[in-house]
Parts: sequence; C-alpha cells; structure tokens
Amino acid sequence: MEKRTARLTLLIDPQKKQIFEEICASQDLTPSQVVRRLIRQYILDNAGERELPVWLKPAGKAGE
Repeated sequence: MEKRTARLTLLIDPQKKQIFEEICASQDLTPSQVVRRLIRQYILDNAGERELPVWLKPAGKAGE
C-alpha cells in the first residue's frame, strides 16, 4: 500500500494554479488527488522494464 509521507513542492504560474484548482473543484477532486493520478500514470507510461510494486501496477497485471 502507498504511504503518503513524502512531500513534493513545485512552482507554477499563479494563473495556471487558479485555473487548475477551479477545474479540480468542478470535478470534486483535490489538486493533490489529480497530481497523484498524473504521477501514477506517468510512472506506468515510462517505467519501461523497471519492477513496480504490486499496488502500482495497472489492474489485471498485478499477477504478471
């Protein structure tokens, strides 16, 4: 299971941040939820042959 103990700090243009937060709110999601989803997908798309933890593997591929 994931442990949410690490912090990621990033700098973003204030206008983009505002738009991002508005879109997240309109979808009843927090910005953190969306960023975690984006990071997870980026890892899955770019991990190559790297061994990933079972909890990070896409559904249906955990047993491979």
